[in-house]
Amino acid sequence: MAWNEPGNGGNKDRDPWQNNNKNQGPPDLDEVFKKLSGKFGGVFGGKGGGGDVSTFGIMIVVVIGLLIWGVSGFYTIKEAERGVVLRFGGYHETVLPGLQWNPKFIDRVIPVDVNTIRSLRGKGSMLTADENVVEVEMDVQYKVVDPKQYLFSVTNADDSLSQALDSALRYVVGHTQMNNVLTTGRDVVRKDTWNKLEEITGPYNMGLQVIDVNFLPARPPVEVKDAFDDAIAAQEDEERFIREAEAYEREKEPTARGQVKRIEQEAIAYKEQVTLQAQGEVARFEALLPQYRAAPEVTRERLYIETMQSVLSNTSKVLLDSQGSNSMMYLPLDKIMQQSKQTKSTESMTLPSGVSSTYNTDVTINETPVRGTRIRSGRE
Repeated sequence: MAWNEPGNGGNKDRDPWQNNNKNQGPPDLDEVFKKLSGKFGGVFGGKGGGGDVSTFGIMIVVVIGLLIWGVSGFYTIKEAERGVVLRFGGYHETVLPGLQWNPKFIDRVIPVDVNTIRSLRGKGSMLTADENVVEVEMDVQYKVVDPKQYLFSVTNADDSLSQALDSALRYVVGHTQMNNVLTTGRDVVRKDTWNKLEEITGPYNMGLQVIDVNFLPARPPVEVKDAFDDAIAAQEDEERFIREAEAYEREKEPTARGQVKRIEQEAIAYKEQVTLQAQGEVARFEALLPQYRAAPEVTRERLYIETMQSVLSNTSKVLLDSQGSNSMMYLPLDKIMQQSKQTKSTESMTLPSGVSSTYNTDVTINETPVRGTRIRSGRE
């Protein structure tokens, strides 16, 4: 039977919670709290109807709260981290990795990773010293070395480093020729940017250490890329030709030095030879001087004959005779002597054993005997 149907114990106008249906407003909160206080007061030893809480009950509540507060204060710092402790909002200390404890609601711990190598990239279109625009990009690797400075020296250390990198890069590119930015001077740009970055960030003491700076390949704007590609190709050809010339130089230089050395040695040998010959001539003439003083005519004639023998032995000789007739006799003595040498060589190879060859020249021209050539056997 529904509680509000007729015949419900004569209380058809009252609900199961003894509330009057005619007054459907919210329950009285003071009444509710009084009932609850009475019930809990009985539990902690107080009077059930008075609502007074005993001292023992308060102590139990306090102890439980202290236990919960103490347990909640334990925390762990990872191996790669350092814990920055703030007490009432101000820096207190930096704790090492491991299990730590701090008073809850009094201290606050901020873990900071100090082992991870972080990366930051800066890029953009920048103007070079020769007023050309290039697209440059640089990657910086860094890590945290001082957690306190990292958190409190500047508002955001990572963002500050990014702005410092952009400033340093623009400064260095703005003082560098475009050709050096794109090709030959890339390492110089990298080092200068690194130094400028440390110069900018040094006074701020951000607690960061730059590990490496990588200057990524720069490129010209898209509108002029083809022209720059041609210029770079020409520069590469120039470098190649220079290397080829240097290789040719290294190849030829030792040969030339060897030739120079050989010529010098030949000159020294020739000098010594001429000097010795001259000294020998002087000695020979000094030896002939007593003989010349004793018999000048004989000595002079002998010197003349020796000189003519030396001169004529190295020249071609032709004998001419036109006396006593209208015809001129021609006798090439050098040819005859050459043929005689060849005949002598041939006969020495073909004559039988016991036969020797002797060459004599017996020619008579206008009753003048001239030695000829004939073969004489060993029996004559």
